[in-house]
Amino acid sequence: MDGNSLAYLAAGFGAGITVVGAALGIGKLAATALESIGRQPEAANDIRTTMIIAAALIEGVAFFAAVVCLLLAIK
Repeated sequence: MDGNSLAYLAAGFGAGITVVGAALGIGKLAATALESIGRQPEAANDIRTTMIIAAALIEGVAFFAAVVCLLLAIK
């Protein structure tokens, strides 16, 4: 194996881990937010706003990791 094939392999693993991590994070976030809204419906707007901000931050980190994987792939 040469260096390029290892970089492609690392990019593939990195992209997969990134997708799984982001999916688990957003899934846990949404489940907890829905449970919180179910317990306190009057706080739904505040919980929803906080959930959207946190989801955007998780997606930002996932996008950054995907860009790093892309840079590895086109190295």
